[in-house]
Amino acid sequence: MASSLRLIKKTKSLCPRCFRILSATIFEQDGRVLIGKECPEHGKFEDVYWSNYNEFVRAQKYRAIGDGIENPMTKSVNGHPFDCGLCPKHKSHTALAIIDVTNRCNLRCPICFANAATVGYVYEPTKEQVRGMLKNLRNIKPVPATALQYSGGEPTVREDLPELVKMAKEFGFDHVEVNSNGINLAESVDYCRKLKDAGVSTIYLGFDGVKAGPYIAARGRDLLQTKIDAIENCRKAGFHSIVLVPTVVRGVNEDQLGDIIKFAAKNFDIVRGVNFQPVSITGRINYKERKKMRITIPECIELIEEQTDGQIKASDFYPVPVVVPISRAVGALKGKRYVEFTCHEHCGMATFVFVENGKLVPITQYVDVDRFIETMNEVYEEAKEGSKTKARLIMLNAVRYTKFGFLHQLVGSVLKEGTYKALGKLMRKMIMIGMMHFMDPYNFDLERVERCCIHYAVPDGRLIPFCTMNTIHRQSVEKKFSVPIQEWQKIRARAKGLLHG
Repeated sequence: MASSLRLIKKTKSLCPRCFRILSATIFEQDGRVLIGKECPEHGKFEDVYWSNYNEFVRAQKYRAIGDGIENPMTKSVNGHPFDCGLCPKHKSHTALAIIDVTNRCNLRCPICFANAATVGYVYEPTKEQVRGMLKNLRNIKPVPATALQYSGGEPTVREDLPELVKMAKEFGFDHVEVNSNGINLAESVDYCRKLKDAGVSTIYLGFDGVKAGPYIAARGRDLLQTKIDAIENCRKAGFHSIVLVPTVVRGVNEDQLGDIIKFAAKNFDIVRGVNFQPVSITGRINYKERKKMRITIPECIELIEEQTDGQIKASDFYPVPVVVPISRAVGALKGKRYVEFTCHEHCGMATFVFVENGKLVPITQYVDVDRFIETMNEVYEEAKEGSKTKARLIMLNAVRYTKFGFLHQLVGSVLKEGTYKALGKLMRKMIMIGMMHFMDPYNFDLERVERCCIHYAVPDGRLIPFCTMNTIHRQSVEKKFSVPIQEWQKIRARAKGLLHG
């Protein structure tokens, strides 16, 4: 007997073959949330959207819609995802900006978004192009970008990366992180120190497990010791912030999630977070193969509960926009706009944990999250209506939903000061455990695109949402601003004085 279907919503998606926009249906079946669509040329496609319907519904409670930007860079002509740049219909400003500084890499990972050796050309923006992108990001209205990630390829293969970091700090970015596989970091403490001195806030370190197997399967070689050496060199160089970034692939490393978190806890002096990324499946892969690889956010948080022996529970995780009321409340009191994480509620989930006597203690044991967030909404509404005195009293009372000494003090400090420095003090007391599931052509939902808050800056002045960049726009952007590998090698040799003419 066929199981019944429950319609959740209708949306727009893409054909994974021709990338035309298709009508799509998101529905529940047997406790899972699926997305289905049909292309008149390439037929029907179905994939898992979220593996747990109850978690899907819980996340919806924290939905927060942004009001977009005042100075869009592109017009609405063909609609999402083809007008991305940001267009007037985009609903979220930039919470994290990304600039790919190269597509060169010292690895050839089969699951990577970009690799010069694979595509046959080098995309490497000039310093002036990077300067233009930084300027563009800082000119976003009403909230300029304050957090930046230099990515690639492998950013550390650029010899001038420290200069690019300094440039970003000069433009006023509070937070500058470098996304790295760790190979060059593992080779030199001095290089790590150069990055730290230049102003790097965080190393965003690819970290797929605590055994050799996941690296061999996903990266083509055992990199575990390289990762450990990179962390140690960063520690010696004075870094206080590394985020471990595992790409989670079913059949490769889904058994490693708990051990990765435990590894982070053992290195709590420097590891500030673990950001799991369920694999985004690109290329023409049939349903059977996708099913073997596919893993979604609810499955990850269930595995974390199981693999940490219940120390961290699935219910400890909240969708990213849960923090929006805090930004709005503090902003309304201070008469300014702060970055708001108004991404789609099904894009990512996170929690924070304390490390106490070797145990993992989630923040939910010390903070009544729902009551705290409700209070922040009250603060925002009162301040917006002009009752700032009443709003401040409500704000002060909000800390009663935090249950112990230093956390009570630190949360109060963040709410009172509303500064990056105050937030940094709080973050150093905890480890963030999060996950972002970036979309691919099979699970693509245009509603999520409209609310994306992670944006790539590109040399032509556009800001492109993460998932559309990697699904649709990357190849055209890079080809437009790239040179063939052999030509690039000649240019580089000539610049070093090895060639003449």
